[in-house]
Amino acid sequence: MNMYCKGVRCLIKSRFYPKIKQNNKNYKYEITLSIGGNIGSKAQIIKRFNNLYFALTKDKRFFVLKSSPIIKNAAFGYTEQADFLNAILKLNTSLYAGEILKIMQNYEKKFGRKRSFKNAPRTLDIDLVNFSAKTKQSQRLRLPHPQAHTRLSVILPLALIGEIL
Repeated sequence: MNMYCKGVRCLIKSRFYPKIKQNNKNYKYEITLSIGGNIGSKAQIIKRFNNLYFALTKDKRFFVLKSSPIIKNAAFGYTEQADFLNAILKLNTSLYAGEILKIMQNYEKKFGRKRSFKNAPRTLDIDLVNFSAKTKQSQRLRLPHPQAHTRLSVILPLALIGEIL
C-alpha cells in the first residue's frame, strides 16, 4: 500500500452509496458534505448513512446530486477507537451555509450524536466541506473545511465520484 492510501481498509457499496443524478438548476448552491461514523456495527453505520441519504432526498431544501462509495479507514486524531466508515454527499440547495450547519447538526442529533471530546467516537458526523467554492470564517464555521484537503476520508471518496477539492 502506498503512503497516500495508508489507513484505508476497504470500499463498501450500499443501497444509496454510490449514486449520481443530474444537477438541479432550481437551487442556487452546490455543497459537499463529508459523513462518517464508527459507533455500532458496520451494518448499523451503513443503515444510518442510508437513512440520512433518504431523509435528505425527502427534504425539499436539498437535492442530492452524488454520493460516493463508503470507505472504511483508520481513525485519526484520537486513534484508540474503532475504524470509521466515511462517504461524501454532493447536494444542491438555496440555503446559506449557517442554515445548513444547523440542519446538519440536527440530523446528527437525530441519529444519536453525542459531543464528548474532540475526535471522539460518534454515531454520525456531518461536516460541511465546501459551499459553492465560497469562503467563510467564523467561530462556528470555516469554509472550505480547513482540514479537508489533508483527510483521506474526504479526498478518496471525492476522487471516486470524479470530484476534487
